[in-house]
Amino acid sequence: MVRVLDKAAVQPLRRFNLANSFIIRRSPARNVLATIQIRIPSLNAQPNRVELVATVGVRGVTGIAQILFRIFRDGVEIFNTQQGIESTGSEQNYAVTFQAIDRNVRAGTHVYKVTAENRTANTRADIVGPISFSGLAVKTRG
Repeated sequence: MVRVLDKAAVQPLRRFNLANSFIIRRSPARNVLATIQIRIPSLNAQPNRVELVATVGVRGVTGIAQILFRIFRDGVEIFNTQQGIESTGSEQNYAVTFQAIDRNVRAGTHVYKVTAENRTANTRADIVGPISFSGLAVKTRG
């Protein structure tokens, strides 16, 4: 049996739009793409999991950029994945979707952030939208 504890979702960019694009910063700098808060109650909430899903629209501009996406809980990295983004002469536009599961989160309100950074020198990739980020906290069987 699963019981919903909390849910949150944001959509800072609703659609693909070159006019509102911005450059993905070069590592170790990063762009914060979206932030949500999830509250875990202090009673009857263990064991639990927070299911996180992000979708980010990216466009390759020069070279083949390696984009590192990270998810942080309260400033601590809990998940990352990397995606190669090609540019002119090949694919250019991508909708990158990934999911993470954060298990047995302690009681309280937690801030989750999804970020992106470019790990490859002399390349460029832009965020072009959409961006969505959601979290669902559930109590699992004990």
